[in-house]
Amino acid sequence: MRITGYRALTTRQDWGRSVGDANGVFPSGVLDVQLVLVDTDEGITGIGMGSHVELEKMFAAIEGEDPRSTAALYDRMLRHAFKAGHAGAVFGTIGAFDTALWDIKAKAAGEPLWRMLGGRDRTLTAYASALDIALSDDELVSVYTAYAERGVRAAKLKGGLDVDRDRARLCLVRDVLADASPGVRPGLMLDANECWTRKQAVRHVAELERTLDLIWVEEPVRRWDAEGMIAVGRGVRASVASGENLSGLEQFRPLLTAGAIDVVQTASVWGITHFLRVAALAHAHDLPVSPVGTTPMSLLHAATAVPNHIASELQDLTPPVGLTLDLTIQDGLFILGDSPGLGITVDESLVAAVNRPTTGGRATGTQIRPEHAGRRLTHGAPR
Repeated sequence: MRITGYRALTTRQDWGRSVGDANGVFPSGVLDVQLVLVDTDEGITGIGMGSHVELEKMFAAIEGEDPRSTAALYDRMLRHAFKAGHAGAVFGTIGAFDTALWDIKAKAAGEPLWRMLGGRDRTLTAYASALDIALSDDELVSVYTAYAERGVRAAKLKGGLDVDRDRARLCLVRDVLADASPGVRPGLMLDANECWTRKQAVRHVAELERTLDLIWVEEPVRRWDAEGMIAVGRGVRASVASGENLSGLEQFRPLLTAGAIDVVQTASVWGITHFLRVAALAHAHDLPVSPVGTTPMSLLHAATAVPNHIASELQDLTPPVGLTLDLTIQDGLFILGDSPGLGITVDESLVAAVNRPTTGGRATGTQIRPEHAGRRLTHGAPR
């Protein structure tokens, strides 16, 4: 089997409401989702999600190769980005190709990826994550009620700008989850998306912990700040979770060596091979691993095969336009199906009908770090 070509597609995720975090908001809730489809000479096509940056350069590393050589081709792509570096969006392109190759490999074997990777149990614990910082109280209750109806009993809220507001929102969601499952203690997490300094993080979380019990606080300081995460971890009861924006083992290694992270996270757009390697590194440090992402199908399959998975992020309850997923959510669990490969089907006619772009024009949303991030010493400081 040989790789013969690829196609780059862009579809949409329509949340039907605003989504965002401490760094910014997408008011329309309509976001682009980039896909890469890899074709082979045996008619098997693999599907990956990630970046479209430097596609030709990364494809040159795998063109004509046997797609089943997933580990070797992943390293080959890394070598093709050697001089300029593979961090950021380029790492997302490598991840998209990598995921597509794993999809092909499992389809060729006629097995769902979770089974081919060695997973025994197709179910994984889910926690709700609604990208919810801009929602009103009524909207927040409505959104998390939909998660609770699927048996989800833990939630991660976006916050970090106002401690009183964060407390009120966390309490609302706690009550929604508790009402849906009497006798079960809801789990709560807070995601600050790197908006604090070290002292701000400790003050904010410690104040919340006077009345709330948080499982973890996510990205309390900059993703590379090992000393800062250690300081936060010493100053609060909650675990420190981070890693979704780290690209490559070399970025994780100093943080894990320093004991800076309690829950190790990886993003689905970085690919399956990256996740498996990060999970192994985390396991060597006796740490749990937790995948994040809007449509985390690839890492859900991979997570069934690692010993240290703790829970996976459940964001939107409907897939992007044109995608069908062999996946159900029941009793607070992701349940993977038996379709060969990832279990993702793409209707290219529906994707082609999507009007693009959705995020063009003036830069906005969560990808732009605010000028005053990390300098909000009072609630009245500029955002």
